[in-house]
Amino acid sequence: MTDTDRPRSARILVIDDEKDMRQSISQWLSLSGFQPEAHASAEEALRAITPDFPGAVITDIRMPGMDGMALLKRLMGIDASLPVILITGHGDVPMAVEAMRLGAFDFLEKPFDPEKMTDLARRAVKARAMALENRALRQELADGKTIMRRLVGASPVMTRLREDILDYGQADGHVLIDGETGTGKTMVAHALHAVGPRAGKRFVSVSCQGEDEGRLAARLFGPVKETGGLPLIEEARGGTLCLEDVEALSPALQARLLTFINEQGAPAATRIVAICNNHAPDRTVEDALRPDLYFRLASMKLTLPPLRARGEDIMALFQSYAETFAEEYGCPAPDLSAQDAAHLLQAPWPGNIRQLISIAEQVVLQSRRGSGSVISLVMADNETAGSAMTTEGKPLKEYVEAFERTLIDTTMKRHKGSIVAVMEELCLPRRTLNEKMAKYGLSRSDYV
Repeated sequence: MTDTDRPRSARILVIDDEKDMRQSISQWLSLSGFQPEAHASAEEALRAITPDFPGAVITDIRMPGMDGMALLKRLMGIDASLPVILITGHGDVPMAVEAMRLGAFDFLEKPFDPEKMTDLARRAVKARAMALENRALRQELADGKTIMRRLVGASPVMTRLREDILDYGQADGHVLIDGETGTGKTMVAHALHAVGPRAGKRFVSVSCQGEDEGRLAARLFGPVKETGGLPLIEEARGGTLCLEDVEALSPALQARLLTFINEQGAPAATRIVAICNNHAPDRTVEDALRPDLYFRLASMKLTLPPLRARGEDIMALFQSYAETFAEEYGCPAPDLSAQDAAHLLQAPWPGNIRQLISIAEQVVLQSRRGSGSVISLVMADNETAGSAMTTEGKPLKEYVEAFERTLIDTTMKRHKGSIVAVMEELCLPRRTLNEKMAKYGLSRSDYV
């Protein structure tokens, strides 16, 4: 097992009524980097299992009292995504196959290779971690307050965007979301659903890009022959159907979508949130959609601001992501100079927030190695040095405020919140420093 494959003390419940087998499995798992917890009976193990148990289960099938099959059914009732590995005798293989049908992760036939058990355990805990992560993400996306907090920024355009989301979320009409790549359009679609009366209903998303027209038509409107499931317009009934890359819909599918919208009437049983991701300079979403469909979808329209138009939000976002990556990589967050701040503010950010996150991670990694600077990284991220300067320009006031905030912030960090030391270094009287800290939302308590 390589270091990258080695589990990070993942918990595994080992259940076997035979003490020697229980101890042997636990010892091997412990040597392999897991955190085994041995139990002599299914009843005892059940007391340690919760719906969010962060690990896997390895259990013998044949045990007195509750056997492995009965335990599997109980565990699937607690959490159907919990990985359960069954240990079987030679004659129990048909039973193990039935257990797989009921939801078991896999089975081991005695005598088994310990390395195979380790590999199964590693795959099980990895699957479990992914399932719990996806569950947490779904819960977060369903929580209106949580997702609105992710739409950070104090710039006027972001303040207006949050207000519009709250207003449109309570309304019932369809929404069209436009904006450059990387501006967070999908997150805004989730937010519209999460803050409105449909929050408890389904949010169903599908990309209209890169899929065969016939297959996409069947997925949207039915019949769904491959799986026998409901078409997406029915699956999302009462909730929200999010159409990513709506500009890629063929004329025929646009006509069917318009018919569906018209037949729903008002209020709509299924709300459509359409996202446009095409930003060719000579083609807008209004050009790509038939006029009657465009006006039905754009009765409420949100155009997300590009990062370069968000002023000091750029610095706040960059520092937030840099601190997150620094914590992840176990190193201090890099201090930014006024020159770094100027470069961040002037960069065109064609990839917007997605690009900023990537740059923040690179800066932290370079800082950890003691080399590189944000300036060189931003320059390298653009095709040429000249492209690193936006042609749109910003008021001098924005640059000055960004410099002031960055200088005060980094100086406060360096002096661990010592007001006297900051006053001396920046040659500022106490009253002026206090006023500027209040203006930029900086508090001494954050640095002490």
